[in-house]
Amino acid sequence: MTAAAAPPTSPPTLEPVIRTTTMPADTNPAGDIFGGWLMWQMDLAATSVANRRSKGRCVTAAVDGMAFLRPVHVGDEVSLYAECVSVGRTSMKIEVQAWRRRRDDEELDKVTEATFVSVAVDAAGQPQAVDR
Repeated sequence: MTAAAAPPTSPPTLEPVIRTTTMPADTNPAGDIFGGWLMWQMDLAATSVANRRSKGRCVTAAVDGMAFLRPVHVGDEVSLYAECVSVGRTSMKIEVQAWRRRRDDEELDKVTEATFVSVAVDAAGQPQAVDR
């Protein structure tokens, strides 16, 4: 068995697509932020990048597996970094990374990452070509 690679110690050099502070309503009874809340934020970031890339409406078609590396707590600042890494005829792959900063610290920790597949759609919701 090989040791897992250490997570990066610094976020991407891109500007974050979303930066938000976690709130008590987003937590489970133990005080940790729900994984679903974090995935929702990541989907928003991926969709924002896909909409800008396609210059139109997009929908999420798939998400690869996510592994949560660290918990996120109330008051943590969460930054979502996203970029389009490939474009097909109607779809785009958007890589998204989530990083947290505790409210009382400047250190950043990677929380999770995933690749979202977004499909460009027309007004009727049917797939349409993405301009390459």
